[in-house]
Amino acid sequence: MNHSAQEDHHSIKNNKPKLYLVPTPVGNLEDMTLRAIRILKEVDMILAEDTRTSSILLKHFDIKTPLLSHHKFNEHQTVDNVVQQLLSGQTIALISDAGTPAISDPGFLLVRKCIENDIEIECLPGATAFVPALVVSGLPADRFCFEGFLPIKKGRQNRLKELASENRTMIFYESPFRVIKLIEELAQIMPERKVVLAREITKRFEEYIRGYPNELLEILKSKGTKGEYIVLVAPEEKK
Repeated sequence: MNHSAQEDHHSIKNNKPKLYLVPTPVGNLEDMTLRAIRILKEVDMILAEDTRTSSILLKHFDIKTPLLSHHKFNEHQTVDNVVQQLLSGQTIALISDAGTPAISDPGFLLVRKCIENDIEIECLPGATAFVPALVVSGLPADRFCFEGFLPIKKGRQNRLKELASENRTMIFYESPFRVIKLIEELAQIMPERKVVLAREITKRFEEYIRGYPNELLEILKSKGTKGEYIVLVAPEEKK
């Protein structure tokens, strides 16, 4: 264990271009790993989805590495410049606001570009919100379908209709502003499916609400919606 840690510690200092994908806590700061902290301290630069959000995290762990913005609105413009910096010998870490980069967050374009340029990539294991939600949901976890965020407008209904016959547990991310709309759509398209809502994973008010779509609608409309949601939908029952 110590030997591999020493090897990794050496590799970050040998001017070999490398991109690190570093997961950050989805809520509870205690979920930050020791390795993630070390990598973020030792790389030449950190790319962050929101520098304001990430600055709070970095300050908490006394990480003083230079921070650069890299989000879905500028990713196409910045990716070539980042690759050039990597090719010049720099080590760079990519973080998102919460969880693992490239999972419903920026990162895919940069990873693909690094592969095209033979730049080494390393992804640290760590926080991803949907995994604890799936495990605690009580829905089948041996096979599942991760959908992330549905399209806001175009193609949304069609995608849900395509998923109506899905025989794996389905996982969606949804904001508090659209979660009621999603449950209403599920009530129309998949009314007999059990649904679990997971809210505020790892945070103080972590909560799970279970029921059929129409039951969940009553609950949400009476208590309101706060925080980010993970919506888990049971697979189609075999007849």
